[in-house]
Amino acid sequence: MKALVLDNYMELNYRDFAKPEIAANEVLVRVQACGICGSDIHGMDGSTGRRQPPIIMGHEASGEIAGLGSDVRGWKLGDRVTFDSTIYPLNDWYTLQGRYNISDNRKVLGVSPIDYKKHGAFAEYVSMPAHILYKIPDNVTFEQAAMVEPVAVAAHAVKVSKIQAGQSALVVGAGMVGTFVVKMLEIAGASPIIAIDLDENKLALAKEFGATHTFLSTTENLTEKIAELTHNRGTDFGFEVVGMSETVNICISALRKGGTAVLVGNLRPEVTIPLQKVVTTELSLLGSCAINGEYALVLDFMSSGKVNVDKMISAVAPLAEGAKWFNRLYTKEPGLNKVILVP
Repeated sequence: MKALVLDNYMELNYRDFAKPEIAANEVLVRVQACGICGSDIHGMDGSTGRRQPPIIMGHEASGEIAGLGSDVRGWKLGDRVTFDSTIYPLNDWYTLQGRYNISDNRKVLGVSPIDYKKHGAFAEYVSMPAHILYKIPDNVTFEQAAMVEPVAVAAHAVKVSKIQAGQSALVVGAGMVGTFVVKMLEIAGASPIIAIDLDENKLALAKEFGATHTFLSTTENLTEKIAELTHNRGTDFGFEVVGMSETVNICISALRKGGTAVLVGNLRPEVTIPLQKVVTTELSLLGSCAINGEYALVLDFMSSGKVNVDKMISAVAPLAEGAKWFNRLYTKEPGLNKVILVP
């Protein structure tokens, strides 16, 4: 088969690669669409340490079942499917507690840290266990289905928060996932929903997705302006979707006493926090990791029209041109959001 292979850091080659074999509990999927994730961009230069070459990256994808393992039941050849980015064991203690996203021995498609390597979906075919599959509704396209993963990450973060209708929320970082957090908060009935970013174009898009107020992160007296929108208290919830000390501090500083910060971004392995603010105002800090069963919900939202991902898709391009699109995203070409590659 043909695949886009990270042979060395900053070296992506469209070349022949061995077609994956499947185990008894696995399916073979003929890939129809695969989105370039920000983590793939950071993986390309080796900065994350989680994509050691040679590796086929790609985990935001959809396709058709082209092969069935002998133990697979409930699926047939030709079924239109998308799949979780996390490959998790069914008998793990955390999985059995309903938290497969933090299960031991889990793997992520298209990722190769030191302890495992699992080739992903920037290829004509990809293999995976059948239990991570989800059927795509008839009115959802393959390209739209390739967007389920980032929406589901956002949906999980909002679920982790336990926010209720009428409570206020701040979203720091209006990138792909941050903007979908805004949409999930709108669906949940949060109000007001305040988005913060460095990019005015991203803030404009966040407003289209449900933000009631937006601010550049460079705005003077930012915390005071947010307080003015929240009865001079601060927001009930803050969602940090970048993963840097500066943005984590903006998020925490804007919270009311007893508020909750949900940390979604993980761009840096370590950040500093305003400890005295956390302690003296009894804040709660929650982590949100990946996805934990939100795929079905997001597919329903897409099918019903509650979530429209089309505005986020900047380009649909052949996989053979993937290296060029990776470089355009890596250099932060203005106006580019999601790029979807088609084998």
